[in-house]
Amino acid sequence: MLRIVTAAEIRSAEELAIARGATLTSLMTAAGTALAEVVSERVPAGDIIVVAGPGNNGGDGWVAARILHAAGRTVSVASLRALEALKGEAASAAQAAIESGVIWQHASTPSGVDFTGAAGIVDALLGIGASGAPRPDIAEWIEALNSSSATLISADIPTGVDADTGAVTGGAVHADVTVTFGAMKRGLVTFPGAGYAGDLVLADIGIPPDLTSPDAAPEVWTAEEYAALVPRPAPDVHKNQRGRVLVVAGSGTYPGAAILAARGAARAGAGYVTLAVPEAIVGVAQGHLVSIPVVGLPSGRTGAFLSAALERLLRLARDFDAVVIGPGMTLADGAVVTARGLVKRLPIPIVVDADALNALVDAREILDARTAPTVLTPHPGELGRLLSVTTADVQRDRISSSAEMASAVHAVVLKGAGTVTSGDGRQVINTSGTPALATAGTGDVLAGVIGALLAGGLDPLHAGALGAYVHGRAGEAAASVLTPLCVTAEDVVEYLPTAFGEVLGEW
Repeated sequence: MLRIVTAAEIRSAEELAIARGATLTSLMTAAGTALAEVVSERVPAGDIIVVAGPGNNGGDGWVAARILHAAGRTVSVASLRALEALKGEAASAAQAAIESGVIWQHASTPSGVDFTGAAGIVDALLGIGASGAPRPDIAEWIEALNSSSATLISADIPTGVDADTGAVTGGAVHADVTVTFGAMKRGLVTFPGAGYAGDLVLADIGIPPDLTSPDAAPEVWTAEEYAALVPRPAPDVHKNQRGRVLVVAGSGTYPGAAILAARGAARAGAGYVTLAVPEAIVGVAQGHLVSIPVVGLPSGRTGAFLSAALERLLRLARDFDAVVIGPGMTLADGAVVTARGLVKRLPIPIVVDADALNALVDAREILDARTAPTVLTPHPGELGRLLSVTTADVQRDRISSSAEMASAVHAVVLKGAGTVTSGDGRQVINTSGTPALATAGTGDVLAGVIGALLAGGLDPLHAGALGAYVHGRAGEAAASVLTPLCVTAEDVVEYLPTAFGEVLGEW
C-alpha cells in the first residue's frame, strides 16, 4: 500500500527526519541524485538543460546538474535568478554545481535559452508549495518547455500542478516522467494533475517510511492487495452461497442500463442475479438475458416504475444479499418514490447508482439515516448535486469531495479518471482505467460489479475499491484489443473475466 500525502504532510516528514539526524543538505543531495539517475535512464545521450527556479526545487535541479556533469554528460542550467539572489540550500547547491564546472546562465525569461538541441529538459521551476494559476513569467516558461521536442523530466511535481488536489488552474508542464521525492503527492495521482505527470518514479531520499505514511492519508493499493479481496468460492459451494444480487433498474427509455448492471453482477461472480424492471421492458430484458431471471413490476406510460412497485420490491429483496438500485430508472414520480423507499427501508447492503442518487438530491436525510452497508456510485455531477456544489467544485478536490458523504457504513465511489473510493475514514485512489470507459453504460456495469462484491461479503469500502479497479482493468483489456475509440459498455462486461483472471493470477 502506498500512502498519498499533501505538501504539508511531506514538509512535516522532512522536519521530523531532520530532527532525527538528517539534514536539508542530505535530503536535497539525495533528491538531486535520484533526479540525475532518472535523467540518465530516460535520456541516455544528448544535451540536458536544467531549468532551475529560485527555491529548493531549483536546488534539486542544481544537484542533478552537478551529478550529470560529473558523469560526463553535457548539461547546462538556466536559472531564473541570479546566483546572488538565491538563498539557503538552493544557493549552496548552485555554488557547488558551478564550482564543479557546470555551465549556467541567468535567464529570467525563456527567450534567451536555446532549447532546440536539448535531448532532455529538467523542470525544476517550482515545487510542491505552489498553487493557483502560475504567474505570467512562470507561464511563459511552461509554454516554452511544452513547446520543446525534448524529453521533459519534472522534479517532484510538474510545474503548474497543485500538489494537494491535482488542480491545474492555468498552464502546467506536460512531463514525460516525474521524479517525486520521499512520498507520492496527491496531485500526481488525481486528475487533472495525473494527466500531466507522465511516468511516476518515487525516489527514496532518506526520510524514514513511518514519517511518510500518515494513517489518514489516501491510499493506492497494489495488485496483490486487490487480489486478496476477491471472494474465492469453496469447492463445495452452491449458487446461493456465492451471493444473491437483485438489480432494480431500467425504464422504457433506458432498458439497456438495467441489462448492463445485471450482466455486470453476474460476470463479477454473483451466484444468483435477478433483474427487476418495469413491466413495459420485460420482453426487451429477457431477449438479452439467458441465465438471469427478469421480474416485471408496475410501470406507467413512459415505461418507468410506478410507486406500486415499491412494496413488491421490498418483499422480493428479502431473498437477496445485496440490491443495486438506480441504473436507467429516470426521475418519473413513481421511480423516485420507489428509489427513495428502497434506500430508506431495505435493511441489507445496497448500491445506489445513477437515477437513485438523483432521486435523493432533495432527500439526503434518507441516505444519512441508513445504517446498513451502502455504496454510492456518483459521477462528479451527481455528487455535486448531492453536496449542493458545482461539478467543478467536486473536480477541484476529488478526494475531499468523495470523503464528504462517506462514513463507517457508507462508501462513496466517485467515478471518473482516477476513481476515488471513500469509506470508514479511508480513501483509495484507483490507478486502473482508460478513456475507453468514457462511454454510455460503463457506470451501469460498475454498479453491478460492486453489487456482486457486496453480496459476496465485502464491506462497502473494499467492494467499491475492488469493483473500480477490476472495472478499470476490464476497460484497459477491451481497449487493448478494440482500441479506446471502439469499446462499448457491452465489451467491458465481456472483458471482466480477463480482468479478474489477471487479479487472481494462478488461482
